[in-house]
Amino acid sequence: MKLNLYKVLEVLRDVRDYVLPIQSITKKFKSIKSEEQLKNYIKERSAHVVQTTLYGYVKTRIGSRYAMMFEDEVFSKSINIAKWNIYMSAISDFTLFTFSYLVDLKNLTKENNAEKVFNSIIEEEKKNGLDYELSESSKVNFKDRVDKVNWNTYHKEKPFDNSANALYHWSPIAEELKILDKEIVLNSIKLKWNLVENEFKILTKNFNFN
Repeated sequence: MKLNLYKVLEVLRDVRDYVLPIQSITKKFKSIKSEEQLKNYIKERSAHVVQTTLYGYVKTRIGSRYAMMFEDEVFSKSINIAKWNIYMSAISDFTLFTFSYLVDLKNLTKENNAEKVFNSIIEEEKKNGLDYELSESSKVNFKDRVDKVNWNTYHKEKPFDNSANALYHWSPIAEELKILDKEIVLNSIKLKWNLVENEFKILTKNFNFN
């Protein structure tokens, strides 16, 4: 089979953009001291977690046929749908986590702009191919979560279960195989989020709202 080089390079570029050592990201974000920095951090780290876990899982399951599968239009469409849906869940989880952490431990009380930050990221991602219908439903779902969340406890109570379940649900792998992989898949994304949690705590160590 002759590979469509453009499609393969596009996928590899996506992976390259986000498969970066924790140290490199930490150097880029030496600290978080503003809402804009927080927004960019949420966006980039969520993308990093999604790309590495989704593409990593697919590559592990498909093996040597990994690159060839992107020649299949159905598969390419499936992985694109998966990427965006998991990414929406990841942004939602991580936005709630960061603001919950700041409220509970950094005295953020006057302005909680979680919804504003989330919606801003969504609007930016429309330029990168985010489907309008998914963007709007994601905003509605996030607002519903904001209305129900306990800001003082969310960051302590399995804050990334939503995106972990999204990875399991949306990954374009046969259901009978996903059932076998479930524990490994869920643990893989939880480990990624653990690293991000620790990093965020370091970056906001000296950040406190008066």
